[in-house]
Amino acid sequence: MIQKIRFLLAETGQNIWRNLALTLASIIVVGVSLSLFGSSQLVARGVDNATRRWEGGIEFVVFMRADAEQSQLDAIEAVLDESTGNEIDSWVFVDKAQTFDEFKEYFAGDQELLDTISVDTMPPSFRIRPTDPNAGAVEALGSTFEAKPGVRTVVFATEVIREIQSNAEKISRATLWAGVTLLFASTIMILTTLSIAIASRRNEIEIMKLVGASNWFIRIPFMIEGMIQGVIGALIALPGLAIVRTYLIEDFSKSDVLRLLEGFRVTDAEFLFISLGVLGIGTLVATIGSIFAVSRYLDV
Repeated sequence: MIQKIRFLLAETGQNIWRNLALTLASIIVVGVSLSLFGSSQLVARGVDNATRRWEGGIEFVVFMRADAEQSQLDAIEAVLDESTGNEIDSWVFVDKAQTFDEFKEYFAGDQELLDTISVDTMPPSFRIRPTDPNAGAVEALGSTFEAKPGVRTVVFATEVIREIQSNAEKISRATLWAGVTLLFASTIMILTTLSIAIASRRNEIEIMKLVGASNWFIRIPFMIEGMIQGVIGALIALPGLAIVRTYLIEDFSKSDVLRLLEGFRVTDAEFLFISLGVLGIGTLVATIGSIFAVSRYLDV
């Protein structure tokens, strides 16, 4: 058994070496396509996380100053209570501790950034759902809070969604389609590489058949070759995804706390899930290409 495994690995190595240029080209195309595909998923997750606070019909958020006095918070609450049932449908107060917990969740992978932030620097906020969701009515209502004592700024959902979603979703769709197109191209390249490898070893394959080698014993080295191309391509893509993720986080970390909470963030768990998905897709695409190649071009 060990000798058979060694033989299969040796045959795979010979196939790769004989078609090294095509093999490298296939690996690069697989890596680029999976990088684009994975990046589209990272952007999509970033958009979802960036707009999470607007779930449930929240239309605007009143951010208080981090050093706002309790009396100023009470004054805002009094106005909200008075308007609830009329202009305001519902509202939620998010204190500093809750904001800090959200911040830690969003940026769990950036310890250096977390070390610079504390609960005291977090701005408490009021997340408000107005009765009338019309953009003009929402902005008119939200603007009444801007001049109140202790208020730092009022952020509207319309502003955030236009800023984040309009550009990020376009980028996500473009990279997704580019990734899928290149994945198809990489499958064709793997198929082509294996067909050339099969053709170049036609005489050896005939000899193996004459001495009684089974069909799968002949096919396996070529299938392993294709799978190796897919796996290596996927592994090449992973550092690219890490760079994309780091760039997104660091780019938004140059802004203040409020903007950070509106920016893209991809948690460690999400990044791991996407990375495993990229690795799995690379292996699957290569396996499909390999099976198709040996079925079509290897007549044993």
